[in-house]
Amino acid sequence: MKILTIVTDGFEEVELLATYGILRRGKVDIDIFSLHNTSATGKYGIHIDNLREISNMRVNDYDMLFICGGSQYMELENNSDYMHLIKYFFENDKYISAICAGPTLLGHLGLLKGKKYTCYESMNEDFGGTYLKNLVVQDGKLITGVSAAASIEFAFKILEVLTSKEHADMIKNSIYYNFNK
Repeated sequence: MKILTIVTDGFEEVELLATYGILRRGKVDIDIFSLHNTSATGKYGIHIDNLREISNMRVNDYDMLFICGGSQYMELENNSDYMHLIKYFFENDKYISAICAGPTLLGHLGLLKGKKYTCYESMNEDFGGTYLKNLVVQDGKLITGVSAAASIEFAFKILEVLTSKEHADMIKNSIYYNFNK
């Protein structure tokens, strides 16, 4: 399984890096593309270079689209190619994972109708689905996370869905995730 994510300036560092770190630790391929050129600066100033160029993206190579939050969501939502990419994943029955502000893009496209989901609470609108006040919600091939605080749980849910519960549990144990249990 292979995951695609595209970022631009204003991405939420915790959501991107925690998710990336857990997935790579779990041996899941995740490619980070930049909406512009080959770099992006996060909401809190972390600058990432050597990102993949979007012109080299082959969308059919990917099984999941990961939408990270942060103030970048506004630029992503205003980019028609990006919004078509979301629709492509949805219409082709591929996985979509989105956290914090990310699920609002799905909601504005009408893709949350009849679905259970979560997102940053103050950004929840009437998307036609059922909003749940949980860290992570899965409904079929849709995985949503509430905020940066949910990043680790969100990443482990993705890992579990794309590999197995046993594999995700093994990675949890390797980082002492259940230290006091």
